Amino acid sequence: MPQTLQWTDSLNIAIALLEAHPEVDPRYIRFTDLHQWVQALPNFRDDPKRSSEKILEAIQMAWIGEAD
Repeated sequence: MPQTLQWTDSLNIAIALLEAHPEVDPRYIRFTDLHQWVQALPNFRDDPKRSSEKILEAIQMAWIGEAD
């Protein structure tokens, strides 16, 4: 069974987003889209309200690092 993801799992979320959206350049993603895409991941299980700009930025930075 895949690992359950929460907002604090920025690296694992970034890897999952890279696999789910290989055509996207994470440098240009809007945080509103990023928030929705994280929630849409099949193994994401966390309260949408626990997200913050800092968390989304950490996910974005990890995604950029994985995409390079």
